[in-house]
Amino acid sequence: MKAIAVSSRSKTLNELLKKAQRKSVILQDAEGRCFVLASMQDYEAFEVGEDVTKNKKLMKFLAERRSNEKTIPLSEVKARLGLK
Repeated sequence: MKAIAVSSRSKTLNELLKKAQRKSVILQDAEGRCFVLASMQDYEAFEVGEDVTKNKKLMKFLAERRSNEKTIPLSEVKARLGLK
């Protein structure tokens, strides 16, 4: 993990950090990739994973994301890539 200092001039990022102090935040970029922003006080729980699985909002989000995704059978992927 890498620590990055945030300038006091980064108002948007500092607002997100304040929100994350109260409750973990899920950030989603334009491509749909998701990231969790959480206080280091909560980090140990994330590392262990116990509190993450108890986070009903996060689990609901992940279940919805998983159910909305189209899947492609492995055989079709192999065929598209020319693999056996």
